[in-house]
Amino acid sequence: MNNNHIWNFSTVGGIKRVNIESGQDLIHLGSLDQKLWTALSCPVNDLEIDPKTLELIDKDKDGKIRVPEIVAAVDWVTSIIKNPDDLLKQEANFPISAINDQTEAGRKLLSSAKVILKNINKEDSEILTVEETSDIPKIFALSKFNGDGIITEDTTNDPKLIQLLKEVISCVGSSTDRGGKQGISIEQMTTFLEQCNLYASWHDKADAYTASIFPFGEQTEEAYQYYTTIKSKIEDYFLRCKLAAFDPRSTDVLNLLVARVEAISTKDLSTCIEEIASYPLAKIEAKKDLPLYTGINPAWETTMNSFNKFIANKLFPNQKSLSEVDWKIISDIFTAFVQWKAEAVGTSVSALGINRVREILSSNHPEELKSLIAEDIALEHEANNIILVDQLVRYYRDLYTLLKNFVTFYDFYSPDSKAIFQAGTLYVDQRSCDLCIKVIDLPKHYTMSTYSGMFLIYCECVSKTTSEKMTIAAALTNGDIDNLVVGRNALFYDRDGRDWDATIIKIVDNPISIAQAFWSPYKKVYRFIETQINKIAAEQEANVETKSTKGLEDASTEITTATAPKPPAQPFDVGKFVGIFAAIGLALGAIGSAAVSIVAGFMGLVWWKMPLAFIGLVLIISGPPMVMAFLKLRKRNLAPLLDANGWAINARANVNIPFGNTLTNLAHLPKGAKVNLNDPFTKKKRPFLSIVLLLSILIGILFFILWKYGFIHLPK
Repeated sequence: MNNNHIWNFSTVGGIKRVNIESGQDLIHLGSLDQKLWTALSCPVNDLEIDPKTLELIDKDKDGKIRVPEIVAAVDWVTSIIKNPDDLLKQEANFPISAINDQTEAGRKLLSSAKVILKNINKEDSEILTVEETSDIPKIFALSKFNGDGIITEDTTNDPKLIQLLKEVISCVGSSTDRGGKQGISIEQMTTFLEQCNLYASWHDKADAYTASIFPFGEQTEEAYQYYTTIKSKIEDYFLRCKLAAFDPRSTDVLNLLVARVEAISTKDLSTCIEEIASYPLAKIEAKKDLPLYTGINPAWETTMNSFNKFIANKLFPNQKSLSEVDWKIISDIFTAFVQWKAEAVGTSVSALGINRVREILSSNHPEELKSLIAEDIALEHEANNIILVDQLVRYYRDLYTLLKNFVTFYDFYSPDSKAIFQAGTLYVDQRSCDLCIKVIDLPKHYTMSTYSGMFLIYCECVSKTTSEKMTIAAALTNGDIDNLVVGRNALFYDRDGRDWDATIIKIVDNPISIAQAFWSPYKKVYRFIETQINKIAAEQEANVETKSTKGLEDASTEITTATAPKPPAQPFDVGKFVGIFAAIGLALGAIGSAAVSIVAGFMGLVWWKMPLAFIGLVLIISGPPMVMAFLKLRKRNLAPLLDANGWAINARANVNIPFGNTLTNLAHLPKGAKVNLNDPFTKKKRPFLSIVLLLSILIGILFFILWKYGFIHLPK
């Protein structure tokens, strides 16, 4: 890398920032000292730039873009195109003629670009857009192979291979190829064949021991199902019979019939099948065999008939009952079958049946599918080049935009542009705020906001069309704050022009302007006086209400106590109130004396010093807030707000007074607007009285000055 490249810098926002204004600047970007970059990292999401482009730059997929990744992206794209200056155009239409076909990588991408144009039916065009290159399903829709190692039904015309492919998908699942269709990969084909071999081996063992494993032949599985269904009821029956033999007195209890049947006898028994099914399988008696046909619990008759058909009649033909020994024989006959079932493997292909599985294993069809997958994989490099064309077109359009908001903050400080972190415009209280930032973590952002020195309002926004919610932080850098309170509603427009209902949820109070700081002490005094007056008025209103209520209560009490002797009235104790009156008098006297001293001192000044004294008083009151505001306004810094959203800002992003005034626009009447000043609801003015009052004041001041300097003598 040539480290002798000459860089140009500009002072923007109080910081010297590099100018990226040529293709050579891009080529040598890697040699620029990172200490001179405005940002060192930024998040992939929640920025006003295509997140897919940022995801391609984010090679380690950690959700952040760092300096090395940006340098790598710039190096790659400048090595592919003929003229790096073209990147500064930020054009959405990418001419494939811009690809440098003098390099091997360039020739491959040019060939892939032409394939894309052919696949989307634009063979005569020389222009590609991000919308076209990112439509991967459309690009590969007509391609037999697309290099992703996944084959679909469209890969072959052989019906037997298509059938096998569908069976693989049904047994072990599918993958989505670049064309958006379902298919299989080599891993899924391998898994399928492994399952088939296991399943076949499992059945080979059964073939070797058919007599013991399948005592009922092909009906063994069905017979076993009926056996397991009735097993618990038959074992329950024989155990109850043993208990009845152990204690004959327990027979009635074991049958559980009389009381329970009486409980449901008044109901519709067809609705009580579940209750009846819980009764014993047959009537309990000591040492009694299980009847197979008569006296069976009605809820179990159907199951018992199937048990007899598939098991009992075949093992014990012509028997009308089943002894416990017979039942033990039936249980033992399924032992080998149960053990074989427990050893089942390859069950994911069991739905195909053993005959189909063996047919697949004996055919050459699996190898043919593997061969098709191999053909697809062989085109992986070519297909990846098609994917790289999408990356090239995106970088051509978006990379310089990212650089202007990462290496420098050019878009932020440019009056005709908006930075990628500016989410939109908030309209509130007759002003529009352009510095609006999405808030990812509200508590963190609110904590960091105190270091920005800016007046911020946090708003919760709800989309009117999608009901989507988000939180923004809007910086107010112009106007006043008198009408801004939590809960006030506003309207937010995002960068796509969609409107959101916004509600203020938090406010960070900082100076907005020097003019606002000048009036702030007087407004605070006014609000304090207003608050105190309201408080006193509320207290007086409460006292009046209390006294009125008490008066009514006293009146009602007086009626009932009219005959009772009244206590003597207490005489007015003057001494008790002397101290109070004296304190009030001293306070009023002190206040009056101070006021008289101030007025006397003011009136004792030379006439030309009076305005200076007034100005001095104003400066004493408003000067400190104005100085503090001036110092804070000069240090307003955007960096903490971006850091709270996951950025790593490397330099200050000052928002001084002149620049701040451009970020918040106040309401102004259009040029040439006509205004009707005749407001019908304005209080009618009497100019004559105002003129008389003003003349009286001026005459009084003039008279005082003439008297003060001896031009007029008053009679003694």
